[in-house]
Amino acid sequence: MSPRLDASHTQTATSTPPPDRLDPIDLHDGVRPGRDERGRTAAVPAPRTAAAPAGLPDIPGLPDIPPYDQVAPDDARALSKTLFERLQSLAEGTHEHAYVRNTLVELNLALVKFAASRFRSRSEPLEDIIQVGTIGLIKAIDRFELSRGVEFPTFAMPTIIGEIKRFFRDTSWSVRVPRRLQELRLDLAKAGDELAQRLDRAPTVTELAQHLGLSAEEVVEGMAASNAYTASSLDAQPEDDDSEGALADRIGYEDHGIEGIEYVESLKPLIAELPSRDRKILSLRFVANMTQSEIGEELGISQMHVSRLLTRTLVRLRKGLTVEE
Repeated sequence: MSPRLDASHTQTATSTPPPDRLDPIDLHDGVRPGRDERGRTAAVPAPRTAAAPAGLPDIPGLPDIPPYDQVAPDDARALSKTLFERLQSLAEGTHEHAYVRNTLVELNLALVKFAASRFRSRSEPLEDIIQVGTIGLIKAIDRFELSRGVEFPTFAMPTIIGEIKRFFRDTSWSVRVPRRLQELRLDLAKAGDELAQRLDRAPTVTELAQHLGLSAEEVVEGMAASNAYTASSLDAQPEDDDSEGALADRIGYEDHGIEGIEYVESLKPLIAELPSRDRKILSLRFVANMTQSEIGEELGISQMHVSRLLTRTLVRLRKGLTVEE
């Protein structure tokens, strides 16, 4: 049985050599299977509420590791340095190499939690941010070299934060927009805050363009792209006043005039072909809403004559609408 990071181990001598491959990792023991950036199978630690004790197998040159939640930051740095020195001498793919690598991940999870706390206000759950940051930590462990003389936290933190930022850039937008517009949104937000404090009011598009050295069209494009960052459901209820109803009930309505728009557009050329008196009769009857008697008095003809002219005109228009092309 392979040792696990969250189970205590006693260093006892054994004549059985360590296995070449790790046993399958139980998902309920605080780790999950995954792949690193080189495509190798690795145990990716899952966020834990309390770290369990862990001991290292009998590998020469390694100190005893106390429970991870009891290791102080200074001790974690010192232990990590010792583990990195030993990791360089172990062959990749061996049981010992995987164990030391996973132990380094567990010892430095505090870096991931610290970096993830900076993004606590985002919409994503903190546990998901920690998972993404852990991937960055694993990448930093694989790339770290002691010979450079840099402390591991200093080297790892930019990689962890960069992985988290990449996660938000690629997944948090409701509508996928080009990276140029994503970066422009951040620049506009920063410039807007600076100008608002300086001017004591919201800046205009022209002022934003001058401040960023962009054209007004580019600023408008960036502001429009910002609307794609978050999207609200039309069925969502307002938080402040439940009596208002869903958003769809407040911004949408049924326009009955749309039903006849095709007929109106089709009638326009037919009406234009009518004689001027027939067009005036239509206007007085259906626009001015006058009666046939009033139209007769207006035109100096009888009501019966108006009725015949109006009937003839409507029949002509009806035939023009129903004719097959």
